[in-house]
Parts: sequence; structure tokens; C-alpha cells
Amino acid sequence: MSPVPWQRLDPRMLLVHPIKEVAKFLPVLIGLLVAGGASGTGPWALLGVGIPVGLGVVRYLTTTYRIADGRVELQRGLLQRHTLSTPVDRVRTVDLTASPVHRLLGLATVVIGTGSVVSDSDERLVLDALPREEAARLRTELLLTTVRADAGPLATDDHVEQEQVVARFSPRWLWYAPFSGTALVGLGAILATAAQVNESVQIRFSEEDLAAVDLTFVVGVVLAAIVLVVALAVGGYLVTNGGFVLSRYGAAWHVRRGLLTRRETSIDVARLAGVSVGEPAALRVARGRRVGAIVTGLSGDQSGSAVLLPPAPRGTGYDVAAAVLGTPAPVTAPLLPHGRAATTRRYSRALIGALPLVAAATLAVLAGGPAWLLAGAVAAVGAALALATDRARALGHGYVDGHVVMRSGSVLRSRDAVAAGHVIGWNQRATWFQRRAGLVALAATTAGGKGQVRVPDVPTKAAITLAEAATPGLVGQFLEDR
Repeated sequence: MSPVPWQRLDPRMLLVHPIKEVAKFLPVLIGLLVAGGASGTGPWALLGVGIPVGLGVVRYLTTTYRIADGRVELQRGLLQRHTLSTPVDRVRTVDLTASPVHRLLGLATVVIGTGSVVSDSDERLVLDALPREEAARLRTELLLTTVRADAGPLATDDHVEQEQVVARFSPRWLWYAPFSGTALVGLGAILATAAQVNESVQIRFSEEDLAAVDLTFVVGVVLAAIVLVVALAVGGYLVTNGGFVLSRYGAAWHVRRGLLTRRETSIDVARLAGVSVGEPAALRVARGRRVGAIVTGLSGDQSGSAVLLPPAPRGTGYDVAAAVLGTPAPVTAPLLPHGRAATTRRYSRALIGALPLVAAATLAVLAGGPAWLLAGAVAAVGAALALATDRARALGHGYVDGHVVMRSGSVLRSRDAVAAGHVIGWNQRATWFQRRAGLVALAATTAGGKGQVRVPDVPTKAAITLAEAATPGLVGQFLEDR
């Protein structure tokens, strides 16, 4: 049997790789051009462009790949040769991305996600780039081979079926953009730009200038800033999630999104351990939710490949989670509360956090400061109590339809559901205060996502009951007979 030959990337990448390299060297090239103008060499300084262009050509000529003997192999590099290889059955996700230039040329970049422990970004299996049809064929081949490896010799092509669309982008989803956290990113960008401009121009205001500022001007500036932040948030959301489609095709979930750079992610069903329904405070106010996948072998820093639904209506989020899990109960069923001891800890910790502000305000008033400082202290206590109440209501856990479900948090609340078959262990941790209250921090460990799904302050007996229900005998063998 002759060995499988190595294949090259598409020749059209010779139009892309050199441009990418020139962009990387752009500051150096500008420096050469300025230096050349000062020294009298003039346009000859642009000969330096040949270096990045040559690097782009070399990158194309030295990159080859193949799928042989159940492995995906990639070779690249000229002076320092890299050979990357991984078994096909280790493939967790296959991403297809296409920038505007790639789409114009009919190309796509294939990013193969595996369970590798390597964290260096240079060690990813990236094929940049292949013809669009070849990239789609390679994705299907990798995922189908993975399914057959998991299912054994009886696996057939019965996995291939009609595509079932579960969720599709709607313009009304843009309403949730300002509540999704991108607004904070936009605000940070505005503040950083203003700081840079102020540092460069050195804007200074005199007392006369400040005195001339009236309330109307301040309100106008604030409203303009809000409009700009919202516009940036909506624009960023649209560029990232425009054209979003979540569908089930065969033995994989497919996510397509992106207005300019199109990204397609395929997640093997056998590797999908569960879902995480994100319920941050701002998004709850807008009655929205987002859904992420907990994928076996996919680390938390690769969360971009695990997005099942961006911020969207709450009902859509529940529908997506139910479709992926195969049952709506883990995302809709009521959870077991954690009792009075856990609630007391929520309130005591919140009030302790507000105590320094209350003490500072009281001391300031006693020292002759304005009495309105006490109003700030009262507001801090009120905010602490409201936060504690919300956190206490959020606490819950349960074993529902074969899934371990845990919910906690307030500002960044999430409800995580993991199939019991993907739970590989349990961690119970308790501080001195928790032991006194009969509580533990419970974590169900899994091979996907962040490595565990956890919830704080679970009554000890309830934690053991949950573990025994999901994984019979795993925890019970370590318990003393009483």
C-alpha cells in the first residue's frame, strides 16, 4: 500500500500570505521609507517590501498536510521544521473561517480543535487556506471518522440526514447588544482614545472654562457618549453574529456566524458534554440569555469555538439549550435551594463588604463632614442587601433527566447542565466557616469547558445525594458506614 501523499494549500493563498506578512512588517517598512527619504535613497527603501513578500511565499511552499493512518498531520517551517500530528478520534471541533479576502477568492481557513494540552498558539492545527468545497469536505470527513471511531465497526452512513435549523439570526437580537458586555468594551475604547488624544494634544481647562460649562452641555455630552457606546455595541454584535445559524446535521452541531469574516464551527455530538446558559444581570434586565457548549477536550480559553447562541431572547436561549440537551427539563425545572445556612452566608458576606464604606462615612460625619455622606452609606447597605437577595435566590442544584444542573451567581449568573455520563469525579471543599455551617463547595469535574461545573454552599448531605444520584457508587465507596 503506497503512502498517502502530502498536499499543499491552495495556490491562491500566494495572493494572501504576502499581504499578511507586509501588514506585520508595516511599522518597519514605514520606518525604512522615512529613513530612506531623509538619507536620499528615496523609493529604493521600498525594496524592503521584498522581505515580507518572500516570507509569505516561503510559508506557502513549506506548508503541507495529509490525513493518513487515522491521523491528521501538518508540516510547516523552513529553517525550523514543525511536524504536528494528532489522531482523528481526538478531533473535538472543526472551525471554518473566511475573511473578506478569503471569501472573495473562494477560500476558507480550517482550524482543527483537539484535546491537546499544548497552549502555544503556534501549535494549532491550522490549514490557511483551502478551497471552500475542499474545506467543507475535510470537515465532514474528520467529524464522520470521529463518529465511526466512537460508535465502533457497526457505524454506518445513517448519521447523514437532513439539516435541522434550530436558531437563526433575527434583527431584533440587536436589542440585546448593549446588555451583552460589548457596551463596556466600547466604553473602554472611547475612554482609551480620549486619554490618548488628551496626552498627545495636552488639553487643559481653566477655572473660567469650567465655570462656563452649563448643565445642558453636560447632558448633551453624556447622551452623545451613550449613543456612541450603544452604536459601537450594536455594530460589534452585528459584525460578529450577523448571519448566525445554529443547525444539527448528522452527528454534529454546526454554528455559522459573522458578517464580514464568516466563521463556521462544527461540534461533534459525542463530545458535547452539556450547555451553560449565561444569565448576567444586564442581560436578565433585557430578558435575554446566551448559551455556550461544554465540549469534552475543549479548554476554557477556546470558548469562541463553543458559542451555541449569542445574546438573544430568553425563550430562544431555552429552546436552543433544550434542543442540544435533548430535553427541556435541565433548563426549566426548579432546582433544590441550599437552605438557611447558605442564605445567611450570602447576607453576611455582602454586609461585611459594605462595612468599610459605612465606617468611613460615619467617621467622616463625626469629624465634621457633611451629613449627606450617611445617605451614601445607607445606599451601600441597600445595594449589598439587594445583591445578597439575588445571589441567595440564584443558588440551586439538581439531578434532572440524567443531567447534573447547577446555578449560582448574580452579576454573572449561569445555569450549567452536564450529562451524568460526562462527570468523571467530584470535588468537595469546605472552609472552617463552611464546615461550621454544614456546607461545602461542590464541583462536578468533566473533561470539557473549564474542567468543572461548580456551585457554592451546598448542604453536605445534599451534595452527597446529588453525587450518588448522578454517579452511583463513585462517592459512596468513600463514606463511612454509620
